[in-house]
Amino acid sequence: MDNERRTVTHNSIDDLVVTRTHLLSLYNEIATHPPQVGDAAVPVLLQRFCESLIDYTATAHFKLYQYFDEKRERRKAVIDVAEKAFPRISKCTDSILEFNDKYDHPETIPDTDELNHLRTDLSTLGETLADRIELEDQVIRAMVG
Repeated sequence: MDNERRTVTHNSIDDLVVTRTHLLSLYNEIATHPPQVGDAAVPVLLQRFCESLIDYTATAHFKLYQYFDEKRERRKAVIDVAEKAFPRISKCTDSILEFNDKYDHPETIPDTDELNHLRTDLSTLGETLADRIELEDQVIRAMVG
């Protein structure tokens, strides 16, 4: 039974890492090619990015956090790490959802002011993602350690 649980845990972590890697790839693409007014690729790329952002957030919830919510983890050391990390992860999630709510309809970004907000918001989101990933990695290391 323990081997089966470990396999499920490792598969869940692998799924999260794959989803996260895809998100970071899209983030890199949009951050290294700053959107310009009139660029027809912006709405498509931003839409793909927002979808990936939500996929990542959902995967993290269903593959990692729900495991703790359902009290399936028994190791005290892992629970301690998770209890410290999850409130901060939750704040990161709120910021991610705010970004998605704001930019989920990229066709509404027609002018320079809105593009400048997007660039600033992407920078802030990048910092949020970095914080969240570090916190997730702490939980993951505790789980597989």
